[in-house]
Amino acid sequence: MTIDDVRSFAMSLPRTTEGLVRDRVKFRVGRIVYVAFSRDETVMGFGFPKEEREALVRSEPKKFMMPERSDLRYHWVQVRLDAIDDIEMRELVLDAWRMVVPRRVSDECDRLHTG
Repeated sequence: MTIDDVRSFAMSLPRTTEGLVRDRVKFRVGRIVYVAFSRDETVMGFGFPKEEREALVRSEPKKFMMPERSDLRYHWVQVRLDAIDDIEMRELVLDAWRMVVPRRVSDECDRLHTG
């Protein structure tokens, strides 16, 4: 996976904008970031429930990582892009996006993509 793969999918999600903050690409809805990349674009941070992230990291430690110390207070986890495929990337990005949009926006998106 590359940042361009993620960009293509993320920008298809309603209300998403892309920004560059301190040389890091970030995707957000309003002011809330739901996906961000390391400066070298090899690691993707994404919104994820705090209470579930330790189990996720423990389940696949070569793929997932805890966020940096300064981001521990947020609903956030990280993944190595070279460790995921397109299907998993879409699931992670979509779930992160759902955490930051109103339920009705998420439901409308689901209706558009399922029929």
